[in-house]
Amino acid sequence: MADNLRGCFPDIEFIKPCHLCPHMQRITLPKIYACLRDLAPAIELPADTIERARSALVRMLATERREFA
Repeated sequence: MADNLRGCFPDIEFIKPCHLCPHMQRITLPKIYACLRDLAPAIELPADTIERARSALVRMLATERREFA
């Protein structure tokens, strides 16, 4: 992804990771655009999983605000 962005934005310095997962190399800007445009693929999660994830994010954001406020 950094290589794709580096080509689109030559004036911005991107930090290149030392090792890339082969699956991550399949991510492209056109594929990301298509996923956002089509809202696909859809991932459905159980309500309890969503609530646990939400509460973890709320705690994380509360900690961030406290530390930097």
